[in-house]
Amino acid sequence: HGVPRKIKLEKGFLTMDYGAMVNGYHSDMTRTIVIGKADAEMKRLYDTVLEAQLRALEAAVCGAKNADVDKVARDLIDGAGYAGCFGHGLGHGVGLEIHESPNLNSRMGDAVLTPGEIITVEPGIYIEGKYGCRIEDMILINSDGSVYNFTHSAKDMIIL
Repeated sequence: HGVPRKIKLEKGFLTMDYGAMVNGYHSDMTRTIVIGKADAEMKRLYDTVLEAQLRALEAAVCGAKNADVDKVARDLIDGAGYAGCFGHGLGHGVGLEIHESPNLNSRMGDAVLTPGEIITVEPGIYIEGKYGCRIEDMILINSDGSVYNFTHSAKDMIIL
């Protein structure tokens, strides 16, 4: 996580990662907006991240392998021409710590999502020296196969 800095905002992507803590429990979400105009490549990149997140959210159900959920997003991002630009795991547990188990990444082996787990789903594309984009929601895995998404903020590209 970044450290707050006193800097002037510039044109381009602005990624905001934030949350709250209530009774010792954390929340986590990220949205990326555009300051100025979004060119065709920025729109394509944003749409790729959004599609990767939506597909991963569909895959993140009780009993799904953690690594397989990560792979859904990673394969979409790589297949769109951004191989190597998604440099972190797809998500992590959230609770009394902002980052805790379980994780959604390829190193999770045969671990599966279980009822009661609260995890983030946060694919991103980061082009070194240029810009990056991430969209993050926090979800609850239910035993009946459903998933509850705590994050109700819009995901449409916002241009200021």
